[in-house]
Amino acid sequence: MPDLIHHFIAQAAATRPDATAILYKDETVNYAELQQAVADVAAGFVSANIAAGERIAVYLPKQKETVYSIFGAAAAGACFVPINPLLKPHQVHHILRHSETRILVTSRVRLRALKDMLLDCPRLHTIVLTDEGGADELPALAQELVDYAAFSSCTANVRLHRRIDADLAAILYTSGSTGQPKGVALSHRNLVAGAQSVASYLENCAEDRLLAVLPLSFDAGLSQLTTAFSVGASVVLLDYLMPRDVIRTVARYQVTGLGAVPPLWNQLRDLEWPREAVDCLRYITNTGGAMPVTTTRALQAALPQTDIFLMYGLTEAFRSTFLPPDQLNTRPDSIGRAIPNAQILVVDEDGRECAANQPGELVHRGALVSLGYWRDPEETAKRFRPCPGAPGELPTVELAVWSGDQVRRDEEGYLYFISRLDDMIKTSGYRVSPTEVEEIVSRSGLAEQSAALGLPHAVLGQAILLLVTPTQSADPDAEFAQALITYCRTHLPSYMVPAAVEVQASLPRNQNGKIDRAALSVEFQDYFGDKAQ
Repeated sequence: MPDLIHHFIAQAAATRPDATAILYKDETVNYAELQQAVADVAAGFVSANIAAGERIAVYLPKQKETVYSIFGAAAAGACFVPINPLLKPHQVHHILRHSETRILVTSRVRLRALKDMLLDCPRLHTIVLTDEGGADELPALAQELVDYAAFSSCTANVRLHRRIDADLAAILYTSGSTGQPKGVALSHRNLVAGAQSVASYLENCAEDRLLAVLPLSFDAGLSQLTTAFSVGASVVLLDYLMPRDVIRTVARYQVTGLGAVPPLWNQLRDLEWPREAVDCLRYITNTGGAMPVTTTRALQAALPQTDIFLMYGLTEAFRSTFLPPDQLNTRPDSIGRAIPNAQILVVDEDGRECAANQPGELVHRGALVSLGYWRDPEETAKRFRPCPGAPGELPTVELAVWSGDQVRRDEEGYLYFISRLDDMIKTSGYRVSPTEVEEIVSRSGLAEQSAALGLPHAVLGQAILLLVTPTQSADPDAEFAQALITYCRTHLPSYMVPAAVEVQASLPRNQNGKIDRAALSVEFQDYFGDKAQ
């Protein structure tokens, strides 16, 4: 069995070299070609003086070079850092600095947007550009600029760095409750175990064709690649413009497996599914938030032959639970049971397992628990702690991930999500830090104080309401809210932009002098009520 994540590709290339691995637009890449492309990129990285475990960031939309670079970094013995192409330059800058990225793979247009930020990335020494263009179009930078075609055709006899399954393979950045995104450090063992676990309960096989619509920087998006490659299946790469594009792509490529987040399913449920799509789609999956029962029922009606898997996952542990399709009609609001090779506990404040239907914190133990947060020992110590054990059990140094999510388990062992235990917002399948939104609002010069709240919303899971007290120089007229939203759109990805702004004379504070988010959440709980029915 493969020990390292790129070994999945090598295994498939050895057994089924002519089988399709990637479909991108009108191009097809088989496993032999994929293995060669990954090997070429890996040699290029090592020739560019990447050391074992050093970080290689990939800031591109979904395309062939994105896949080659991710797995090429792993094959070289480095660590890949996929960056969501929706992020703004200052967010990319944070990731590059925080991860201490040494090589960046991107395009010319993205490089031009980043040029001012890269002056403050001293560890970055090489930038690989995947598109063609003249040298006069590029900004003057301290980093060496390399053409991808030349970079990946390196013929030097290089020695790739030797790694084992416990070594760092990837850092996935996810928003944290303290502001800036946190880097979740994943080992090869985490990624391999996660792919094999998911493939086992989805019953993936070499004949499957998965559609990758989620960002590859998102754990569930990356899983579309790793799960497919683990069984020698094929992946269709798609950055869609309209939801209808997803359905058309399913029909065109005869996709058998599709994973998405609730906001996309809420849009897809009301569209027409042609017979070509209905007949080929073996299963669909939901993750990144609870799927409204009305959406589940609509999808069941539209796709009567398709199995629906409701899933729950943590970036810190990749996947955690799934609800088998045969339980969907009985308990459509459940997040299911533990995935294979994982144990899920429900624990009270004293670290003891909860009784049936007693709310508690979800704790995940097993091979999928990540290495912790990159360069953040304090937050790692908070979230990654010894696994609770029954009295009399042998002591263990094994760490579990304490999710920060409150759940309950029914008498039959099925789990139900209740709420977040911290202030994180879960919208459009993304985790959003309220602090990060508030920092951008502060930079606008329009708000004295602000509080970003995640409130129930039927389509988005949660929508962001921004409460602000204006600065003395600001004029809180009818144009004030729109000016703030426009500023946010300029400096934040679309999923982080507030859905509404409300001006307040003051914001309540708790006994510690902090803005009382709990009180505000209760007061405005029904703000999007007409959309939350």
